[in-house]
Amino acid sequence: MGMFSSTYKIRFSDVDHAGILYYPRFLHYFHCAFEDFFERGLGLPYNHLLDVERIGFPTVHMEVDYLKPLRFGDHVEIALGIQKIGTKSVQWTYTGDTSRENKRVRCVEAHLVTACLNMDTFSGMALPQKYHDLFRQWMVPDSHRTGLYKAVKPQ
Repeated sequence: MGMFSSTYKIRFSDVDHAGILYYPRFLHYFHCAFEDFFERGLGLPYNHLLDVERIGFPTVHMEVDYLKPLRFGDHVEIALGIQKIGTKSVQWTYTGDTSRENKRVRCVEAHLVTACLNMDTFSGMALPQKYHDLFRQWMVPDSHRTGLYKAVKPQ
């Protein structure tokens, strides 16, 4: 399956004094896409995981490359996919693209790691098989950014 995506409009409150998207706002959009992924991609609202299943996925590591600026009024398509499913963690990949002069422009690339967390004890826990199976269908090839796809082997 391909990457999941959601599109967001850059608001006036999102830009800094230079008139470009304030860099931490990308993290906000990543998390918005993450929540949209659970609701629209998996059919499970993220608050259901937190409040009913008592499972959370806090980010424990991130690497972000800012490539091109976004400005007030731009639209950014944030796409996410899963690079690796561990026993207690998930490695996610994110991209953010906009359109300039009818051309797709990559603005940001990121890799985030989330831990599977028991919300009652705030300790790490094994990823439930249910989520392992759901996440597997969103695995992306290692070289998704270059277009040189290679097969993803089931773990």
